[in-house]
Amino acid sequence: MEIFLKCALIFAARVCDVSLGTIRVVSVVNGRRRLAVGLGFVEVLIWIFAVSTVVNDAMENPIFAVAYALGYATGSWAGITIERHLAFGRQVVRVFTRKGPETALLLREQGFRVTEFEGKGRDGAVSLLLLECERKRMSALTRTVREIDPTCFYIVDDVRSTSAPVGAYQPTGWRAVMKKK
Repeated sequence: MEIFLKCALIFAARVCDVSLGTIRVVSVVNGRRRLAVGLGFVEVLIWIFAVSTVVNDAMENPIFAVAYALGYATGSWAGITIERHLAFGRQVVRVFTRKGPETALLLREQGFRVTEFEGKGRDGAVSLLLLECERKRMSALTRTVREIDPTCFYIVDDVRSTSAPVGAYQPTGWRAVMKKK
């Protein structure tokens, strides 16, 4: 029973520290220094516990190494899942469509700020819609665009920084605490 309990603790510790590590790396990439520092501190504390338990007892019970590895693998999956849910950051979307005015109008009605450009593609007139949105709203945006024009083409890029014009997104609540500093 003691071995099973230690395996469960090692597994849980690895899931936690690897999940935190994944979110920490995304925080670093997004320039969220305070969040990255806090997550790194907790991540390493948990890691030290897990590693010391495995190193001290691995020769007697190799199953601890298996629990460690399973926790690492599960933590990678959990970290990516959590990060997708948190969806830090903003993205720029470029939509190429033959139904530009209708698409832009509907997107504006949904609260997106859209800039339209008219151009010519291989098969005739095409509109380029340029907009920025929170990652959390990306699936709603792409779903709306596809409903209007199933043949549209879009490109999504992460935003590292902006000039923050008047009316730009300003985080509130817990997002304001975790914003870039």
